Parts: sequence; structure tokens; C-alpha cells
Amino acid sequence: MAERIIITRGDPALEKKCRPVVKFDKKLHTLIDDMKETLLISNGVGLAAPQVGILRRVVVVMDVMEEGNEHILELVNPEIVSQEGEQTDFEGCLSVPGQYGIVTRPSVVTVRAQDRNGSWFEATGEEIVARCFCHELEHLDGHLFVEHTDRLYTPEEMEEYRAAQKQKGGTAKPEGGK
Repeated sequence: MAERIIITRGDPALEKKCRPVVKFDKKLHTLIDDMKETLLISNGVGLAAPQVGILRRVVVVMDVMEEGNEHILELVNPEIVSQEGEQTDFEGCLSVPGQYGIVTRPSVVTVRAQDRNGSWFEATGEEIVARCFCHELEHLDGHLFVEHTDRLYTPEEMEEYRAAQKQKGGTAKPEGGK
């Protein structure tokens, strides 16, 4: 396994639609393993292949199954098959470092995908995992979360926003969003 370089906003690879994976071989396994290592080193919750410059439909997502027991889902050729509810919160991206936006996403999302060997399965995620499914799958079609927000916040502005919401007696989560 090796850490890969995460490309950032402005790189043309992030604006391209990815091709489906058709070969489930050692090269794919190496890509997935490298993406998992890169995700862990970067302290992210999800990573799509175009973020490391590979235009294939591959995503890894941190799935918190139990408190303190994290598992990384490997999704090859994923597609959303159902979604429900709504959640609005700050969202960031490893390819847009140091900037966050208020984004509304479904609160429960089910994806259908293949594993590293080509077998199909479904996975359902709630809250942050549901948000991550939507976010990462958008990368596969050349889109970034910044398309869903009216404004980008620095980490300091995000904390100020949350503190102001708490002081007002409201929730620490944003109510707005695009």
C-alpha cells in the first residue's frame, strides 16, 4: 500500500466523468488499498478515485459501524438506489482543503456497488455515511460539493458560526443551505 497524492480543485481530472471498472484485477486491488491508506493518512471520511487522478468509478468510505469500530467500505461502480430524509450541515472535501460549505443531503442512502472482486452488494448509510455516499459518488461524475453551497467557510468561520448558533439557543448545525 502507498499514499497517493490528492489533487485539488482546479485540476481538470476533478471535472471529468469516470469510466466504469471492467477489470477486477491486481491493479484495481492496489488502487483500492492505496486509496484506503490515503484516506486514513488524510483523516478523511471518503475518497473517490478521481481525487487521486484515476478516472475510474471507485470510492472508499469510512463506515462507523459501532463506536470506535471503523470499517472502510470499498465501492466499485457504485450507484444510489434509494434515499430518504434530509440533513443540512457543513461539508468539506480533501480536494478543497480548508474550506467548508453548508450542504443539504439525504439522511439515509442505499448504494449498490461491486466489491474488489466484482460481486454486487448493497450498503445503507445514515447521517455522515449517507452524506459521504452522495458526496463521493458526485466526484465520479465530475462534480464537487461547492456546487451545492452559496458560500465557503474557513475552519475558523465554521466554528464561529456553530458557536453563534449555540449562543442563540439553537442547534449547532446550520439551518440554511442551497
